[in-house]
Amino acid sequence: MLKAIKIILYIVVVLFVSPASSQNKQVLQEKKEKLEKDIQYTNKLLEKNKKNKEKSLDYLKTLTKQLNNREELVDMLNVEIGLIDKQIQKNKRKILETQTAIFRKQEELKKIEEDYANMIYYASKNKTSYDIWVFIFSSKTFNQAYKRMKYLKQYAQHRKMQTVLITNTKEQLLQKVESLENQKTDLYIDKQKKKNLINNKKEEVKDLEVQKTEKKEIINKLKKSEKYFKNELQKQLQAAKLLDEKIRKIIEEEIKKARKKQKSNDGFELTPEAKALSENFLENKGKLPWPLDKGLIVNGFGKQKNAIFKDVETQNNGVDIATDKGEKVRAVFDGKISRIFLIKGAGKVILINHGEYFSVYSGLKEVSVKLGDQVYAKEAIGVVITDENKGKTELHFEIWRNYEKQDPSLWLYKAH
Repeated sequence: MLKAIKIILYIVVVLFVSPASSQNKQVLQEKKEKLEKDIQYTNKLLEKNKKNKEKSLDYLKTLTKQLNNREELVDMLNVEIGLIDKQIQKNKRKILETQTAIFRKQEELKKIEEDYANMIYYASKNKTSYDIWVFIFSSKTFNQAYKRMKYLKQYAQHRKMQTVLITNTKEQLLQKVESLENQKTDLYIDKQKKKNLINNKKEEVKDLEVQKTEKKEIINKLKKSEKYFKNELQKQLQAAKLLDEKIRKIIEEEIKKARKKQKSNDGFELTPEAKALSENFLENKGKLPWPLDKGLIVNGFGKQKNAIFKDVETQNNGVDIATDKGEKVRAVFDGKISRIFLIKGAGKVILINHGEYFSVYSGLKEVSVKLGDQVYAKEAIGVVITDENKGKTELHFEIWRNYEKQDPSLWLYKAH
């Protein structure tokens, strides 16, 4: 339902908000490119974990992400095809208008040239240089002679203006013809784009159907191992609970330390330096770098339904990011290493203090920092762990504001 709403919003923004149509098309193109990039990366992850798919919930999780991306991409292609259709109709109208304008210009030029030819013919037939002087000197008064001279001057200027008008009209006609050729080229390009988009859509729909069938087959196989997977789920829930309790305890200790320093019981009072850090962190909402150089969010924030057992629902306090084996974990913002600890079944955990904000990196096999270290955005702090049995390489990432959990996808750059 949420995905459908997002697509409807794309269509409304791109098709009906005309004042910034080129900008909206750019947003659409960027979104499409991101989806294509995510699909390509997910294919890579799926290929690596294919041998484990019969027993791996993580393979299914990545496959589900791939399906969602493909469905969204197909919807985006439909929007793009609609836009191209609109542009084709617009170009056809422009071509018709330009052809009509060319015809009018040709008729206008023909009339001007005929008038000019008649003017020249009349002048050559009736006015030799001798006749002109006779015409002037035959005047009865000086005033009449002056008027005749003025008339002859105006007549000469009119002929000159007719020449300029013919030249300008010819130039305008050439520009219209050139514009028509460009519009015809644009129309051909747009038709080719539409053809390519339709072919891409057909391929995506084909791959989508194949992967839907694969997902159904995997779910049917996995359901036969219900006891095993429910046991695995219980372990994950226990690890998540321990992590949550540990983070709350650490944040509580940080607040107590701050209170003690400030000699206050009114809450988490920040030093000017910590306050500035918090404000900078908040200002970068939606622009924070990812905690991994390469990765894909396979589990979102909040309540999640189990891929196999629909009656089972879990709460995710952050996001789970699938990545390649051996990938380095990076700090998302400047801060201080507040804690490093181990959660059984979840690997090592690093908690970084950013004033009243905290970022949490769970699922590390190696740590390259120590307690109290000052770190900076994009600085490597460890290496993500790989579960060889499941073919799973995943970082669990959280953001807290004091005791309040945040949705990391709203904070990371282009993650939402």
